[in-house]
Amino acid sequence: MNLTEICDNAKKGREYALLGNYDSSMVYYQGVIQQIHKHCQALKDPALKTKWHQVRQEVMEEYEQVKIIVATLESFKVDKPVDFPNPLLEECPRDPAVWPPPIPAEHRYTGPAPVKRPNTGVKPQRKDSPGLQHRGPKGRTQPNSKTEKSGARDVRGSKAKDEKAKKNCQDEAGDGEPKKFDGTGYDNDLVDALERDIISRNPNIHWDDIADLEDAKKLLREAVVLPMWMPEFFKGIRRPWKGVLMVGPPGTGKTMLAKAVATECGTTFFNVSSASLSSKYRGESEKLVRLLFEMARYYAPTTIFIDEIDSICGRRGSSDEHEASRRMKSELLVQMDGVGGALENDDPSKMVMVLAATNFPWDIDEALRRRLEKRIYIPLPTAKGRAELLKINLKEVEVAPDVDLALIAEQIQGYSGADITNVCRDASMMAMRRRIQGLSPEEIRALSKDELQMPVTMEDFELSLKKISKSVSTADLEKYESWMAEFGSV
Repeated sequence: MNLTEICDNAKKGREYALLGNYDSSMVYYQGVIQQIHKHCQALKDPALKTKWHQVRQEVMEEYEQVKIIVATLESFKVDKPVDFPNPLLEECPRDPAVWPPPIPAEHRYTGPAPVKRPNTGVKPQRKDSPGLQHRGPKGRTQPNSKTEKSGARDVRGSKAKDEKAKKNCQDEAGDGEPKKFDGTGYDNDLVDALERDIISRNPNIHWDDIADLEDAKKLLREAVVLPMWMPEFFKGIRRPWKGVLMVGPPGTGKTMLAKAVATECGTTFFNVSSASLSSKYRGESEKLVRLLFEMARYYAPTTIFIDEIDSICGRRGSSDEHEASRRMKSELLVQMDGVGGALENDDPSKMVMVLAATNFPWDIDEALRRRLEKRIYIPLPTAKGRAELLKINLKEVEVAPDVDLALIAEQIQGYSGADITNVCRDASMMAMRRRIQGLSPEEIRALSKDELQMPVTMEDFELSLKKISKSVSTADLEKYESWMAEFGSV
């Protein structure tokens, strides 16, 4: 059963009803009711079958309204036309100077006499009412009486039901197209840019792909996952957090955590940077910020990840701050408050979660820091985390038996996750470098894939550690710890 066809037939039935072509509308309604009935018989999920029964009941109610309108129109038909005397249609005297004789009072035309009709409980229309005038060669009529207006309002009011049913059909149909944001009122180029460059519906990063950071994972599950599992609990004062700020040195996995949140929760992921929200035209940046949050609410549940947020919303009031930058910051703060207000009353499953990451938390504006209610520290990996990172990075590479990952994890103390990845990448290429050393370009191109698939040895790691140093200093770590001691909210 093609669910899209059911939605299209229901839409055509309503359109024909609005145009006054009630015969075609009734045919479409009958077909839709039969299609939904057959579809319900094929369903096995009780919850899904209940929803479709509700849709079928709503369609049947609309079908009954159309039948009432048709019955009302049938009651207005007159078997034999009634001729009323109309002196205005009489032939005028040919001599304009001669007046016609006066018309007796009892024969004067005062309007059409009422026609007796069976009592149907419906107020009859006047014959000259525009509601019964023909509309084109097919003789379609437009309802104009109070009852017909009520029926037409019911049909028009069913547009919302139509959209809801269509949305359910698209969500449940495996071959249906994903819903598209309606950019009415916005520049189409801006909408296309955000759709193309920002939205990622499946980042494909899981919790297991991230080593260590158990505290951060626990907090993110509580902030995003649990409100979807227990929506009745997360209401009122227990409403979900409107924003989470991840603070830490570069390369510790802040972006990976944000993508894992979007993947595990099944939310639409908006990856935002300063370039995505900046424009050379006056007032365009504020529009981009507002459009971003409008799209996020449309695609909810949504995760908005703003990387390097200090470059977008730095401290206001500085001497080098531009007016356009200040307006964009103000719009961002307003939109974040709007998201938070919506969470208090709306379904938590329709929430918009704002995740932010920064390497310079001391440069963030105070108002933004207040809106990012949870501020967590993403530290350098521990000894256990470093060992797990080595295993994750080397899972696709053959490792020699002499490689001691625990010993390597001790030697790379103070390295960030990105530094450890660089060490593994460099060590995995050492064997290839030894193999092609001294060969000509022709001989290198002639090498087979099996000749280059050599295991990584302990010597390769030792050589890589001599070339690659850590990227985070002790002074930087002290600054992060000091800021978290003052503003952290784990």
